[in-house]
Amino acid sequence: MSREILLLVNALAHEKNVDKNIVFTALEMALASAAKKHARDDIDVHVSIDRDTGAFHCFRRWLIVEEVLESPERQIALSEALKKNPQSVLGEYVEEPMEEVTFDRIGAQAAKQVIFQKIRDAEREQNLNDFLDRGEYLINGVIKRMDRGNAIIEFGKIEAILPRDQMISYENLRMGDRVRAYLLRVDRSVRGPQLVLSRTSPAFLIKLFELEVPEIEEGILEIKAAARDPGSRAKIAVKSNDSRVDPVGTCVGMRGSRVQAVTSELAGERIDIIQWSDEQATFVVNALAPAVISSIVVDEDKHSMDIVVDEENLAQAIGRGGQNVRLASELTGWQLNIMSVEESQEKTVEEATSICELFMEKLDVDEDVGRILVEEGFSTLEEVAYIPIEEMLEIEEFDRETIEELRNRARNALLTDAIVTEEKISHASEALLALEGMDMDLVRELTAKGINTQEELADLAADDLVELTGIDFDRASKIIIKAREPWFA
Repeated sequence: MSREILLLVNALAHEKNVDKNIVFTALEMALASAAKKHARDDIDVHVSIDRDTGAFHCFRRWLIVEEVLESPERQIALSEALKKNPQSVLGEYVEEPMEEVTFDRIGAQAAKQVIFQKIRDAEREQNLNDFLDRGEYLINGVIKRMDRGNAIIEFGKIEAILPRDQMISYENLRMGDRVRAYLLRVDRSVRGPQLVLSRTSPAFLIKLFELEVPEIEEGILEIKAAARDPGSRAKIAVKSNDSRVDPVGTCVGMRGSRVQAVTSELAGERIDIIQWSDEQATFVVNALAPAVISSIVVDEDKHSMDIVVDEENLAQAIGRGGQNVRLASELTGWQLNIMSVEESQEKTVEEATSICELFMEKLDVDEDVGRILVEEGFSTLEEVAYIPIEEMLEIEEFDRETIEELRNRARNALLTDAIVTEEKISHASEALLALEGMDMDLVRELTAKGINTQEELADLAADDLVELTGIDFDRASKIIIKAREPWFA
């Protein structure tokens, strides 16, 4: 029997391309299953096979628990276990040798099923690992079946799932269709790893261009970013590492052959190929093409740009349903605010008025002085307080005495605001800091935004907290839940 076991292990390991230890484990489980069938009771059986000789030993075992037994056939009280072995510990097992397993028809069938199921799982895992080790992301397979709207795709010896929400909405995929998709992720579960595919991911678009444009693989071109409205429109940003090569024309191909091949794969999705630029304003202008941009105002703090266009270019810049500006925003990573010349002028006047009122209030000056500061480009108290005095002396309307007085008033106002803020933080910090997930930096940021109490924090949604502070959504959700606990007390 021992020799037969070793021969069986060697044969199965070689035939199925799996590790011998996996086959030994499968055999141990099979023999244990056969022993349980033979005993006809709900007992716990453990089988150990010597990896060198093939000899195996069968044990019945009991889990050591407290005095209360839920399953007497599988458990033993600690007090009883200590009588058998003084070294017994809770959670470990007490074992007793069993008779050598003899296979009847039922036991042999059960053992066979266990062995082959275990080896099938191991073979699938091995095939999957071999595939993942190759680093391939573009999958080409056949739809084996449809399962509740999801497509199960088979390629080689591997199966993957293309969920309904990762399909292009206008496509009608059916069993037997050949499909190309992108490996989005690997889901690990109790039933083993599951490959999840996507046809809507921007990464799928990038991989298709890499397939069609050899210059990308050669390193002459790079795709820097991509954004998609799957099945409708997409934008990709390309950069050339060789000044002699036109990145846009190369990706389009002779008579549009390259971009047309990608479009056909994506159910007619229209693709705008845009030249990348390290200068962000230029990149945004390229991304919004063919709309003509009149001017751009960049706000680094908010990571946004106000894009001013003529009235006749407004609809083109925005796109149908806001599609063009939305894709350009995703592509560039900037929040883009499209506005007409008239709207831009109104916004400029509103901002100037707001800043002027701030100066009038905080510096205790009249409207004329406030407007002069605004017209000279000052927008914050910090600028008035700390900009080099030589620059302020260039303002014709102010003499040195006036400038020094304005600087002193600005510094006093900033100090007063800082004291008020610290008092608010001191008042709010004890209650807010007690919440799990909160720290002092976050408390400061919240109080600066007007959130001073647990009640005010509880009124926020997790999305609001993310937008206010920039923390991740999971942390924001946990903090909001903690803040709302008094609601349910």
